[in-house]
Amino acid sequence: MAAKKPISTRAKAPTIRDVARVANVSIGTASKALNANGRLSTDTREKIKRVALEIGYRPNDLAQSLHRSKSMTVGVITNDSFGRFSFPIFEALEERLAAEGIAVFMCNATDDPARERQHLDQLLGKRIDGIVVTARRTDNRPPIGPLPVGLPVVYVFTHADEDDALSLLPDDESGAFMATQHLTALGRKRIVHITGPDRFEAVRLRIQGYRRALKDQGLNEQIHHGPWSEAWGRQAVDKLFSGEAPKPDALFCGNDQIARGVVEALRDLGIGVPRDVAVVGFDNWEVMTEAARPPITSIDMNLKALGREAGERLIAMISGQKIRGAKRMPCSLVIRKSCGASAENSSEV
Repeated sequence: MAAKKPISTRAKAPTIRDVARVANVSIGTASKALNANGRLSTDTREKIKRVALEIGYRPNDLAQSLHRSKSMTVGVITNDSFGRFSFPIFEALEERLAAEGIAVFMCNATDDPARERQHLDQLLGKRIDGIVVTARRTDNRPPIGPLPVGLPVVYVFTHADEDDALSLLPDDESGAFMATQHLTALGRKRIVHITGPDRFEAVRLRIQGYRRALKDQGLNEQIHHGPWSEAWGRQAVDKLFSGEAPKPDALFCGNDQIARGVVEALRDLGIGVPRDVAVVGFDNWEVMTEAARPPITSIDMNLKALGREAGERLIAMISGQKIRGAKRMPCSLVIRKSCGASAENSSEV
């Protein structure tokens, strides 16, 4: 006696044939209505959509992808495992792409070329429509690839060693100029820059902005390099405020970690902030700036604006536009108590 076939308990998913049958239209008409193409009356199109919703029909994503030659997905590859810079970018990017029905796959390469290649192969296997590459620092990197010809790529908060690569970056130089100019406008004359290692491109660009602002006012520069850490900020203060040399009346710090260490060290020495020394940081990392005593004025790189712009550019490239070259996007100054500006000015400018 032949064995009985097992009875399936899984309900059969409705198909476009079912939609057409219930709506009493042809399969071709149902397809046109659900794919938003073809010439149909508004009543017919709405009726078919309503039927599809009522019977629980969901289109086959792969079939639609092949029909449109688009997968409606993009990949993001980052090496910022901490997420300090990449997460705000990713949040804004995903929000912009979601508005167009595009899903995002995010992969962390952790500075490992082999792992990046593995992620890239997996993303390409999903027939993604484009790639966004981001990082924890803005320095140059090798171009990602190899890639299929014509696949859109946007670099954000990093840029490829490739002349025509599309890169979106914060304007570090103008941000540093803004910070230093703000201090000179407050009447500070001995403005010292405490920053990170000069092997970083952002450090070199911020020094240029600092120098330009001082030159405009005929003021002398003084620059000190060290690690990106609170400990370095404290060490720099110990060095600057010992001995008989003239003391700074303002400190422009290369990031907010350094700035927080600076504020703590000045308080330990009994030096008033901002009464005796004004302090400005860079990055506007609220974990650092708002928890400090006093809260720290800082340059915001507007990372979410970078993410939104990356989304806009990628959508345009997926639709066929050719966009190339690097773009530096403006930073903003967020004023808090550490610089000595009046309370009513404590906002972005």
